Amino acid sequence: MKRLLFMLVACSMFFLVACGGKDSSGEKDTGTDKGDKVIEFWHIEPGEKGEIFEEVAQQFEEDNPGVKVKLTRIPNDSFKQKLSVAMSGGEVPDIFQSWGGGWLKNFADEGNVLNLTDDVDEGHFNKLALDNSTYNDKVYGLPIGLTIDLVFYNKEIFEKYGLEAPVTFEEWLKVIDVLNENKVIPIALTNQTKWPGAYYLMNFAARIGGPDLFNSALNREGKGFDDPAYVQAGEYIQELVNRNAFNPGFNAVPYDEGQGRQLLYSGQAAMMDMTISLVNNIRDEAPEFEEKLDFFVFPTVPGGKGDQTQVGGSASPVFSVAQDSEHADLAVAFIKALTSEKIAHEYVARTGSLSAVAGIEPKDELVKRFFDITESATHIQMPYDQTLPPELGEKHKDTTQAIFGLDMTPEEAAKQMEEKAVELLDK
Repeated sequence: MKRLLFMLVACSMFFLVACGGKDSSGEKDTGTDKGDKVIEFWHIEPGEKGEIFEEVAQQFEEDNPGVKVKLTRIPNDSFKQKLSVAMSGGEVPDIFQSWGGGWLKNFADEGNVLNLTDDVDEGHFNKLALDNSTYNDKVYGLPIGLTIDLVFYNKEIFEKYGLEAPVTFEEWLKVIDVLNENKVIPIALTNQTKWPGAYYLMNFAARIGGPDLFNSALNREGKGFDDPAYVQAGEYIQELVNRNAFNPGFNAVPYDEGQGRQLLYSGQAAMMDMTISLVNNIRDEAPEFEEKLDFFVFPTVPGGKGDQTQVGGSASPVFSVAQDSEHADLAVAFIKALTSEKIAHEYVARTGSLSAVAGIEPKDELVKRFFDITESATHIQMPYDQTLPPELGEKHKDTTQAIFGLDMTPEEAAKQMEEKAVELLDK
């Protein structure tokens, strides 16, 4: 009996080995051979962007025999947590994607990110984009993408009610009033995840206090996050809420599921403040709507120090190399290939995005208009939650969502932000 049991176990083991078993990790087989140098690359990009990464990896392997690039795509919602755990546990991929800003700076300050300064060709990148991953004059990430924040609108609805794209806040309020009178939701807002509403606070604050307001508060150079400009920005938000500018229940509506975009596509809502990534969504979900699409830059406010040459934006994806990568030279070569002029042209042509590589002019008429705005921009404000230390970034999103919900006064929100900034930054 013992002998029979032994034979059954042995046969079972042989069968599993022969069939290869079942991989439950969710990751692709690397297809590597013994002796290969493996570069591990973590990113979040689906669709065309992810396909471009795969094509660059395949070409890189062909150009470098004996080298394999292992791509692992991690969903956006869990990416930050997984990478943070990897950093603290010493299991860091050779290359990882980020948004630059304070989140990447934390890792750089801890000595976990390779200094890439000597690998940057002067003039290759848009300076404002590269600055987002540059700390103390040292570069820690190379950007390929660049996005800006605009107010998109349905031009058919505007034409129907004799409306024009507003330049000032007063003009915007008049547009909102006319839309409400005609039973059209003025602005679609999906603020469950908090970051869509945060654009309003950032935009209003920049229009009121000027482009230096945020950096002054962040760097503790005179301004604080309780500056009157931040209080007034919150007041403008609550004026929009009280004016019924947004769809009902906006603080409970998620962005990714597309409910807010459907309000726009169906004509139930007329506007949406969003990054130009909205165009990619439209082309995937409702390509016929693009004929109705137009946009305007966030309006100015009375007596404000900011103007419409200053826009919100983000440099992403940004690619960095782990300080302790066993194949750092190859990893650097790979991210330079990812951010080459050739790939930047592909990135723009295939994804409808802008590139952080300088001088990559889109051929697409709509995307070229975005490009012209970035080329003439005097300031691009990167998102606060990506620029601030993570804990302060979360406080920013929480307090802004509370302002939208009328659960907190602008003064209370500004006070909480400054108290947290003192705790985290004044050391």
